[in-house]
Amino acid sequence: MKSVFLCEQADNIGKVYAQSTVSLLEAEASLDTRVYTKRDVTETPERFKETEYIFSSWGMPVLTADEITEYFPQLKCVFYAAGSVQSFARPFLERGIKVFSAWAANAVPVAEYTAAQIILANKGFFKTAQKMSGGDVPAAREAFEHYIGNYGAKVGIIGAGMIGKLVIQALKNHRLEILVFDPFLPDKTAGELGVKKCGLDELFRNCSVVSNHLANNEQTKGMLDYGLFSSMPPYSVFINTGRGAQVVESDLAKALENRPDLTAVLDVTDPEPPVSHSPFYSLENCILTPHIAGSSGSEVHRMAEYISDEFLRFKKGLPCRYEVTLKMLDTMA
Repeated sequence: MKSVFLCEQADNIGKVYAQSTVSLLEAEASLDTRVYTKRDVTETPERFKETEYIFSSWGMPVLTADEITEYFPQLKCVFYAAGSVQSFARPFLERGIKVFSAWAANAVPVAEYTAAQIILANKGFFKTAQKMSGGDVPAAREAFEHYIGNYGAKVGIIGAGMIGKLVIQALKNHRLEILVFDPFLPDKTAGELGVKKCGLDELFRNCSVVSNHLANNEQTKGMLDYGLFSSMPPYSVFINTGRGAQVVESDLAKALENRPDLTAVLDVTDPEPPVSHSPFYSLENCILTPHIAGSSGSEVHRMAEYISDEFLRFKKGLPCRYEVTLKMLDTMA
């Protein structure tokens, strides 16, 4: 077998890889269309001795460097039709095996979703909708008076990676002042994006909406704490479509309790979903969604298309666009 599907959740492969993409990979990559799990690999290792390419998506199993050497001695590349590769990529990369991710494809719907939430937040949608839907018309109208709208509003973007940049670009037609916290963002790139770089303290103190897109690593865990949330301007909104681990969630809950004017829109938490006794379920100014910002429905086919195109570029010796390196793991989500 020259290429295999490797995934702990076979349904995800069927969901992400459209039949047209599977047929293309059958022809171009000699793909075995059965979906194999790590258990299949360990129980029948002889099947995989000649495998050169792994195709996967959500549910890619974690393999140690020794397991990779033992079970996939001829492996050249892993093509991952999903976003973050943090959970599995490092041992492959350390062995010189290339890893390609559809992070750019998955970034598109996240950015679309986030930009939409930012525009709604500056209009006071979340607070006023809650009051109005509960029948309290005077409270809805009173709350609306506290929101400045989108003309000239300051929006904070934490992390200007692929998703952060796409959010900024999606907002470019709105008259917004965008502040960015990202130590890795070159000044020249900030100028090209039309944003102002600043520290986290300044960003939280000045922005009516703050959106988290930090990379998911040990250095960023717990970066967003009570001091930052409590310093936000009146009637501001915190949006998290990145990762829950960057937030000290007890601090966020405390800030929301002490500042009922604030609103949190959380598409991600740590863990997901929140534990049963989490205060997020009872706080009126906390809006939870079940990790819907990423690719869903037919959007997931975009990821497999990006990956199949990347494979063809690799096969033809053309420059690839979505290769992940060890250095990139330090800053990627």
